[in-house]
Amino acid sequence: MADTTTTEQPLTGSGEKPELDLSGAQWRSSSQGVGDVEIAFVEGFIAMRHGRRPEDPALIFTPGEWRAFVLGAREGEFDLT
Repeated sequence: MADTTTTEQPLTGSGEKPELDLSGAQWRSSSQGVGDVEIAFVEGFIAMRHGRRPEDPALIFTPGEWRAFVLGAREGEFDLT
């Protein structure tokens, strides 16, 4: 699988993430069909939601936060075993 490159876009103000309109987002699943986690790329941010409960709130990541999350997951940072 090829590595992807993201560009961090600094936020203005207090560092809060903007309210994004996710109604037209193209959600992607990691599995065939609906998986537990889906992501969408919207306005320079990455949104992540529970695929079986799409009406629940989504988590919003900056590109830098997403990169740290993915690298941490690859390194087993979140393994509970």
